Amino acid sequence: MRCYCCSSKPFKTCCEPFIKGVEFPSSAEQLMRSRFSAYATAHYQYILETYTKEKQQGLSIENLAQNAQGATWFALQVHPAFADSSVHGNAKVEAADEADSHSKPITAIVEFTAYYFENKNMYQLHESSNFIVEEGKWRYHDGELHNDCGKIKYGRNLPCVCGSNKKFKQCCGLKNHSY
Repeated sequence: MRCYCCSSKPFKTCCEPFIKGVEFPSSAEQLMRSRFSAYATAHYQYILETYTKEKQQGLSIENLAQNAQGATWFALQVHPAFADSSVHGNAKVEAADEADSHSKPITAIVEFTAYYFENKNMYQLHESSNFIVEEGKWRYHDGELHNDCGKIKYGRNLPCVCGSNKKFKQCCGLKNHSY
């Protein structure tokens, strides 16, 4: 089965090892993709664990599940990395090489658009997410939503947003009964 994050890789070799805790993402983009897959498969424990310690305060698995209730996440598009050389969405980090407490923390920004259905309508979430290496692992800290978030209309005969090269109505549109 193709991974939920639209990487074109199989789920069992792409995001599933991260969600199961067998492996850890080595880049902010890998973490962002695995968090999307966790939302798509309702693995809220993983989502909670991949927030920074600061942001975990006040969150719970029940809270995350309730906020996601009714949404069917089906496609992800990762936008090209920023041109600014100080920002590295694909920056790799080895757990043993985390910056010491006197140096600047390792951070990255990943811009993406996630698509989901809710109440037979299609929505998009366009965000620039901030990630930080904490305790040797990439963690999601927060993000800035773009102005184009919300309900959208997408043509049934357009190429699917997941990148499958099929028409939307013959691919992800099948996940929503109104298409």
